[in-house]
Amino acid sequence: MENLWFVFLAVFVITTAFFVTKTLAWPNRKVPPGPIPLPITGHLHLIQNKPLPQALHDLSLNYGPFLFLKFGCRPVLVLPPPEAIEECFTDHDITVANRPRTITSDHFSGYKNFGFAPYGDLWRNLRRLSTLEAFSSASLQKNAFVQNEEVSNLCSKLFRLCSSDGDGDGSRKVDLKHLFTLLTVHMMLRIVAGKRGVELKKSEVDPESETRLLDDFKARFFSSMSMNHCDFLPVLRWIGYKGIERRAIQMQRMRDEYLQNLVDEVRSERNRSNDQTEIASSVVEKFLSLQESDPELYPDDVIKGIIVLMFNAGTDTSPGTMEWAMFVLLNHPDKLEKLRAEIEANVKHDRLIRDSDLQNLPYLRCVIYETLRLYPAAPLLLPHYTSKKFSLDGYEIPANTMVLVNAWAVHRDGKLWDEAEAFKPERFEGFVGDRDGFRFLPFGVGRRACPGAGMGMRTVALTVGAMVQCFEWEKIGQAVDMRPVFNVAMVKAEPLVARCRPRAEMVQVLSQL
Repeated sequence: MENLWFVFLAVFVITTAFFVTKTLAWPNRKVPPGPIPLPITGHLHLIQNKPLPQALHDLSLNYGPFLFLKFGCRPVLVLPPPEAIEECFTDHDITVANRPRTITSDHFSGYKNFGFAPYGDLWRNLRRLSTLEAFSSASLQKNAFVQNEEVSNLCSKLFRLCSSDGDGDGSRKVDLKHLFTLLTVHMMLRIVAGKRGVELKKSEVDPESETRLLDDFKARFFSSMSMNHCDFLPVLRWIGYKGIERRAIQMQRMRDEYLQNLVDEVRSERNRSNDQTEIASSVVEKFLSLQESDPELYPDDVIKGIIVLMFNAGTDTSPGTMEWAMFVLLNHPDKLEKLRAEIEANVKHDRLIRDSDLQNLPYLRCVIYETLRLYPAAPLLLPHYTSKKFSLDGYEIPANTMVLVNAWAVHRDGKLWDEAEAFKPERFEGFVGDRDGFRFLPFGVGRRACPGAGMGMRTVALTVGAMVQCFEWEKIGQAVDMRPVFNVAMVKAEPLVARCRPRAEMVQVLSQL
């Protein structure tokens, strides 16, 4: 026992001496400024009590727009200034095109999907295939009927709920987060695998089955993709801290079994089908068709990796943006009425809004952009990782540095945006979707920018447009707090519950859905 304590003490002394030496040398390095790090933990103690984007922003106010930190053993570069973001992701885009390795990426991806694969030939091939088969303009147009039908199903469901067991005045309290999440789960299941999670007849409402579907889906695909303490302090991973890695392994087994069954089921249906016009209707079917021509390039693991990213990104981020959009519209009834007037002028009252209408609804697009500015789905863009040393604005950025872009801070910078904290959709009038000087970054930046931005925008705009077109909305209580409590991911802690009532002008249309 005495020998064990001696070994532990020796390791502690050596480790502390190493980190102290590093700390003392910190001011002499040509890296961006930052507070002096503690031995071993670095600056982790400075980001514990606030949402990370806000904590990093507060540190930037004290140490300058460039911020260099240590999260445990990992050096971290934080980039709020748009000009630095532009330089980093234009002149050095390849250098920062990797993702840091984490427990999540080790077990959930196998580095066989474009989200986590190292930059190189494999990543380029996966990215090209995924974009072409799932996110291209042709693919989005082909899947537009799925989005139209699922939004129609949501409106029909809300209408039946209000008519059957509402609150006596034709209205009903609804949990928008639940409804929007269920909508996107059904939508993504149809796009990916060709079928809904719960099949219902037109007159049916089965909340129990849908709740079970949502709970099962969340258990498999809504796990946090963010980094944790074990990724910054490897010793915690070695000792199995809080069972984080064990749970990741168990979840991956459960997830992989589900995905393999899904792929096998689609493969069996494909083999049984004699109608060749239906073979390439879903994403899985498209990749199975490619697999027949080149099995080595398109193994099941690659197909499952692409499905995971579509499920994770497609069913987690879009519902949050829809909820925030309704949240701000409830707090700004004048903006809601302006949006409704635009929809009425272009779509009328004789049918439901469709995907093809979106190009004629510029104010709806402005509302969604302004929502994404104030409440980006990824307040800190997914981290990048430097493959070699490079210079940025006179600073020397070491290799193996994690690069964080604080989109939340950029979007709320009063030097970049007039009345930055205010909800003003009009600021985006004439906006054509470019990066606008790298000050609007809801879908990421550089080679690793989100390829599903087009799909996400269509889904959110179509859903919010239909909610405004078909229903009257009322806040529960006197006001909806515009500064709600956030969790560590800057996500609204409590779901938005509001009262909806079918609009008289749309009752005939809703009754026929």
